[in-house]
Amino acid sequence: MTTTLKDSRTAAPPGFETAFAEVLAEVLRVERVSVDGHFFDDLGADSLVMAHFCARVRKRGNLPPVSMRDVYRHPTIRSLAMAVAEMAPPAAGPPASATVEAPNPTSTREYILCGALQALFYLVYSYGAVLGIGAVYAWVSAGSSIVAICLRAVLAASVAFLVVCAVPIGAKWFLVGRWKPQQIRLWSLDYVRFWIVKTLIRWNPGVHVFVGSPLYGLYLRALGAKVGPGVLILSRRVPACTDLLTIGAGAVIRREASFNCYRAQAGRIEIGPVTLGRDVYVGEAAVLDIDTSMGDGAQLGHSSALLSGQAVPGGERWHGSPAQRTEVDYVRVPPARCGTLRRASYSAFTVLGILFVYMPLLLGGLELLFVAVSSLVQGLFIQAAVFSVVLFFGAVLVGLLAIGIVPRVLSLFLKPDTVYPLYGFHYEVHRMIVWLGRSEFFPLLFGDSSYIVHYLRWAGYRLSPFVQTGSNFGSEVMTANPLLTSVGRGTMVADGLNVVNDDFSSTSFRVSRVAIGPRNFFGNDVTYPAGGATGDNCLLAVKAMVPLDGKVREGVGLLGSPPFEIPRSVERDNRFDHLRTGEALRRGLAAKNRFNLRTIGIFLFTRWLGVFLMTVINLAAIELFYGVLANTIMAALFTLSAVAAAVYYASVERLFEAISPPPPAICSIYDPGFWWVERVWKLHPIHFLHIFDGTPFKGMLWRLIGVRMGRRVFDDGVYISEPTLTAVGDECVLNQRSKIQCDSQEDGTYKSGRTTLGAGCTVGIGAFVHYGVTMGDGAMLAADSFLMKGEHVPPRSRWGGNPAREM
Repeated sequence: MTTTLKDSRTAAPPGFETAFAEVLAEVLRVERVSVDGHFFDDLGADSLVMAHFCARVRKRGNLPPVSMRDVYRHPTIRSLAMAVAEMAPPAAGPPASATVEAPNPTSTREYILCGALQALFYLVYSYGAVLGIGAVYAWVSAGSSIVAICLRAVLAASVAFLVVCAVPIGAKWFLVGRWKPQQIRLWSLDYVRFWIVKTLIRWNPGVHVFVGSPLYGLYLRALGAKVGPGVLILSRRVPACTDLLTIGAGAVIRREASFNCYRAQAGRIEIGPVTLGRDVYVGEAAVLDIDTSMGDGAQLGHSSALLSGQAVPGGERWHGSPAQRTEVDYVRVPPARCGTLRRASYSAFTVLGILFVYMPLLLGGLELLFVAVSSLVQGLFIQAAVFSVVLFFGAVLVGLLAIGIVPRVLSLFLKPDTVYPLYGFHYEVHRMIVWLGRSEFFPLLFGDSSYIVHYLRWAGYRLSPFVQTGSNFGSEVMTANPLLTSVGRGTMVADGLNVVNDDFSSTSFRVSRVAIGPRNFFGNDVTYPAGGATGDNCLLAVKAMVPLDGKVREGVGLLGSPPFEIPRSVERDNRFDHLRTGEALRRGLAAKNRFNLRTIGIFLFTRWLGVFLMTVINLAAIELFYGVLANTIMAALFTLSAVAAAVYYASVERLFEAISPPPPAICSIYDPGFWWVERVWKLHPIHFLHIFDGTPFKGMLWRLIGVRMGRRVFDDGVYISEPTLTAVGDECVLNQRSKIQCDSQEDGTYKSGRTTLGAGCTVGIGAFVHYGVTMGDGAMLAADSFLMKGEHVPPRSRWGGNPAREM
C-alpha cells in the first residue's frame, strides 16, 4: 500500500539533488536553495509549501514520486535525494497512475426518477405514520377513566416502539431478501431499493437504543447478520448490508467504528463482506472497508483502517491507515465473570425500561405540554410559539442542569482503574455518564468561544489552571467520563476531540483518568485514549493516531496513522504570536468575547425559529387537516416540516455567508474576519441535512448553502465546512462521514484555501480532504485517508493512507 524509501549512506546522484533543488526554489520563489538546508528550520517552508513541492516532483517524468511522509523523514534536499538513490527512475514521460476502474455511467432521467421515488417514499411513510397515530389516539382517548387512558397510553407507546423497530426488518426481507456481493448502479431502481432499506435501518430509533447491549446482536441477526454470542458492539454506525456481516463470539467493536458492508465508488454502490473472527477487537473510530477480514483473536487499533482486500491473520495486532502489523496490545482490561443469565437479565430490563418508562414519559410529557399550552392560549401561531419556546428552551435548561449534576452523582459509584463486569449496575451507570459526556448540542452552542471553558468545567472537566484564548476548544468535544478528563494549561483543541476514558473486553470494562498535557495543539478528529504517550508541548495533526507505546513525546508534532514525528511549529505559524500576550491579548480577547456572545444569541434564536416553523406546520396538519382527504394532506405537511426545516437552516447559513467577509487566507484568531468564520461554523445546518443523504435533494441543499456542486453528485453523508470555498465536479461520490474542510486553525492562526474535486472523483468513508487541495477528474481517495493541504491528486489515480499518497 505504501512505498518505503530506503536510507542510503552513499552519495546521492547529483541529478536528483539538482532537480529537487530546482523544484523547491521554484516553489519558494527564490533563486537557489541549499541542499543541506532544513526545509522548515532553515528554508522557511511549511507543510503547504512542501505539498506543492511534492506535486511538482510527481509531474516530472524523470524523478521518483516523493510524499509528505518522505519529506518529514528526510528534511533536506541532500538526505531526500540519498533516500531515493537506490530507486530506479521511471521512464521519461508522465508518471503512471494506479489503475482505476471505469465509472458506471449515470443518466439525468434515472436521477430525476430516483428523486421522485424517494420523495414518494417519504410521503408514504408519513401517511402510514399518520394513520397509525390517528388510530392509536382514538383508541387511547376511548378509555373510560384516567387510569384506563394512562394504561392504554403506556401500552400504545410500547406497541408503537416495537412496530417502528420491526418495519426495517420487514422492509429489508421484502424488498431485498438476502444481500449478496454485487454492484448497484447509482440512481437505478435497484439503488432505490437499497436506499430505502438503508434509510429505514439507520433512522430506526430501536437500533440506537440497543447499541451496547446484547439486544443489538439479536437485532442484527434479525436483519440477516451472523453474530456470535457474547459480542459487544458500542458503535452507532449501523451496517446496512447485514447479510454480509460476520462477527465471531466474544468480539468487541468500539464507538465510532464503521463496518457498513458497502461503499460508494465511481457511479456505483459496491457491496461486500466484513468478516470478524472470535475474540476480535476493533478500536475506537476504526474503519472496515468491504472485503476485509480479521482472524480469531486479531486486533485493530484506534484511528485505523482496513482497506478493501486487507486481512489480519488470527492473533495478530494491526494499526494504522492502511493498517500494518504492530506489537501494541489494544485489549487493556482483563475479563470478568459475565454469564448468560446476566446478559439476559440486562436485556430484559432494557426492554422493560424502554417500553414502560422512557416511551410513556416521552410521549406523555409531550401530550401534557400540548394540552397545557392549548388550554392557556388560543390561535395556531400563538400556540406554536409558546409550545416551541417551552420545548426548546426548557430542553436546553434541563439538559444543561443534567450534564452538570447527573455525572457527578453517578461517578460516586465508579472507581477509576477498577474492573467491572458488563451488563450490571455499574455498566448502566457508566453508559449514562457516557451519554451525557458525549452530548453534541452544548459544545456546538459554546464552542469556538471563551464560554466553552466554563461549560466544560461545569460538565466536570479538570481545566484549572487554564489560559483563556477565546478558542481553546472547538464545537465538537466529547469524552466517556468528563470527571476523569483533564487538559493542561495553554492547550488548544480544534473540532472532533474524542477522549476515550474507558477500556472494554467482551465481558468487562474499566474507566481511567486521561490527562492531556499543557501547551498542546490538537487538530481535527483526534481520538485520545487512556494511556496516550504524549506530554507537554505537542502538536497532533488532523486524524493523527495517538501512540500508546514507547517514550512520552514532548516538544514535537505527530502526523499520520501510525504516527511519525514532525516539527512542532514553523515560522509561518508564529507570525501572530505577539497578539497572544499582554495588552494586545486583553483587547483582542474582550472584543472576541463580545462578538462570540452575539453569535451564541443568533444560534439560539435561529434554532428556536426552526423549531417554531416545524411546530406551526405540524399543528396546522393536526388542527386543520385531520381526516381531510383520508389524512393525505396531514401526511404531506408532516413530510413538508422536515423539508422546510432543512431549507430554513440552509438559508440561514447562506444569509450569514452573504453578509460576512470572505474567509481570510491567513489571519490571527483575534481578527474579526475569523470571528465571522466561527459564526458560520456554528450555524452550519449539517445535522438537518442527513435525512436527505443519498438523494438528489442533498446536492440542491449544498448549492443553496453556496457549494459549487456539479450534476448528479452522490452524497452519502459528507461534511463541507466552508461551502463558498468548495467546488465538487459532476458525478462525484462522497461517502458517509467523509469531510472536505477548506480551512484550519493551528494554535492561534487561522488558514483557508479553495479545494476542488474534478468530475467523477470519489472520497471514501471517513476520508478527510484539507484546504488547498485539487483532485483531478476520476481520482479516488480511499477510506479513512487524510489528504493533506496543498496536495494535487492526478486524474484517474488512486490515493490512500494517513497521510495520503498514491497507491
